[in-house]
Amino acid sequence: MATNRFLPSRMPQCQVTAGGGKCPKAASLRRSIAIVALFAIWISVPLAAQQSAGAPTDKAADRAYPASMQTFQIPSHGALLNAFVYVASGAGPHPAVILLHGFPGNERNLDLAQDIRRAGWDVLYFDYRGSWGSPGDFSFSHAIEDTVAASAYLRQLAMTKLLRLDPSRIVLIGHSMGGFMVVQGTAADPAIIGFGLISAADLGGRIPQQLSKESEQVAIQRLSAGYAREGMAPLAGCTPEGLARETLANAAKWSFLSKVDALRNRPALIVTSDDGLAPGNDAFAAALRSAGDVRVTTLHLPTDHSYSDQRNALSTAVLQWLAAVLSDQPKQ
Repeated sequence: MATNRFLPSRMPQCQVTAGGGKCPKAASLRRSIAIVALFAIWISVPLAAQQSAGAPTDKAADRAYPASMQTFQIPSHGALLNAFVYVASGAGPHPAVILLHGFPGNERNLDLAQDIRRAGWDVLYFDYRGSWGSPGDFSFSHAIEDTVAASAYLRQLAMTKLLRLDPSRIVLIGHSMGGFMVVQGTAADPAIIGFGLISAADLGGRIPQQLSKESEQVAIQRLSAGYAREGMAPLAGCTPEGLARETLANAAKWSFLSKVDALRNRPALIVTSDDGLAPGNDAFAAALRSAGDVRVTTLHLPTDHSYSDQRNALSTAVLQWLAAVLSDQPKQ
């Protein structure tokens, strides 16, 4: 029998007299046990409350159509991207979120994915070519192509059946560089019904136009140093300088402001933090509204780039926005 480590393993021995005398050691032990038990109850209540505070409530399991995870590879331009989907409980068909990670992808935001799945959405996560073990060479151009390929793959009949997914209700959400991919991918795909940006990095919008040769070299050096600081180890087939040159060569067509016309008819969520990217994101939100987009939701959270101490607030904002996006869609 297991021994409680808070209590002695052996009871103290005492002699009971013929007259029924009490054992003072046993009485003392009973008082100690009672105190320990009360203390255990007292300390467990706030701990339990703390663990459940703010946590989404799990639904009762659907035995016929349970929540699950499906893993597979997405074909994209000759490579196979490592991917998985958190499949929502229920017969569906479920709306879907494609969740896009940043550069190089240390913050995956999979806590958001679980919360989104719990709200009834399928969630696709994948790694771009040349990142985190997906075959191929990483580049920003390749990652844009991979994002478009992922959306198309989810709409295939075999995938919609496997995932109990509604191909007409797909939303893109991305963090940091993933937000950049969201802007490019949504602009290229009119069937995406909404897009969410979390501290999106406007790679093209931060590059001044009409750079001199000298200024171009300075920009390449600064961009290269920045990409190197972010960490290149999870990325294959690229160098910081190569990515810097690619950014400069495509700055004009990659700028968020260049995509306003393609995006102004769709709901947008733009979340910012204290990481220095807020001004660019705010300017993008203002440009969308000026172009007639009346469904732009913005939120600023006082935290770091990874939203380290605002995860519940971030999740709540994303879930509320997704619910609003669905309310605008015709019922299936």
